[in-house]
Amino acid sequence: MRGWWRDLTDLVLPAECGGCGRARTVLCPECRRALSGAVPRRVRPVPEPPGLPAVHAAARYGDEVRAVLLAHKERGVLALAGPLGVALAGAVRVGLEEAWTGAGGAGFAGARGPVLLVPVPSARRAVRARGHDPARRIALAAAGELRRTGTPARVLAVLRQRRAVADQSGLGARRRLDNLAGALAVAPGADRLLGSGQVVLVDDLMTTGASLTEAARAVRAARTEAIVDRGERAESSAVRGTYGSVRTAVYPSVVWEGREEQKSGEAADATVREPEAPGMAGPGGGGAVVREDAREVICAAVVAASPDPFQINRN
Repeated sequence: MRGWWRDLTDLVLPAECGGCGRARTVLCPECRRALSGAVPRRVRPVPEPPGLPAVHAAARYGDEVRAVLLAHKERGVLALAGPLGVALAGAVRVGLEEAWTGAGGAGFAGARGPVLLVPVPSARRAVRARGHDPARRIALAAAGELRRTGTPARVLAVLRQRRAVADQSGLGARRRLDNLAGALAVAPGADRLLGSGQVVLVDDLMTTGASLTEAARAVRAARTEAIVDRGERAESSAVRGTYGSVRTAVYPSVVWEGREEQKSGEAADATVREPEAPGMAGPGGGGAVVREDAREVICAAVVAASPDPFQINRN
């Protein structure tokens, strides 16, 4: 009810710019340029947590950008999700292009499968207090912007908190990592779907990188389990002599979020390709090796990052 009332209020009442407070506009042209007027850049926190994927940010966190993010997150100015989503979509595009080009490919234009935006979830108590999950809402807007500009994309909201965590504000980089270690997991039944497209972890803000590092760990762990499971099923198929087949699997109880709605608990299709020839033995001897392919790329994108990571340009 609270989220519905905020949506209605944003549409009916006169708005002010979320960045500078200018009357009767959700986001003025100047603040919109501050948010998404520059080319997104690779950002690295210092110290850089082990396991942090490549992160691209649309803007520096400060002044108008800080005000916009806080207005959306803490004051519930939901109309700001649109421009924030546009900024996030720009960071996603640049991140994927660099990931694919750096991997020796011809760029993301030749990639297979949709972009899968996996938002870092807020703590349950924060969602209850705010009445919405900011990263998830921005991810939905970013997916819409990517589709509008010709890139297939959808939100795959599969990360869940396994345990309660302390408030991150006031914690240093090391304590943030310790606070979040092992806190996230992929929802049951969703692990194999993570291999059906290009995974991009998304959040509204990066400071120390602890949240994105833990999210990446959870996704990698789930995907490894799925690969092992595919390998076991491939070995079973090899015994039966079924090579070169493509199967469609149905995974229930996951959350796919489409263009304008959320579909929770419905089945979603994904294809799993079996090995095309026998004799690919693993470390244990018999059985087929199931390799990760180009769809297994993980990178991350955020609307904003604290200023210091923007100053770092290491190879």
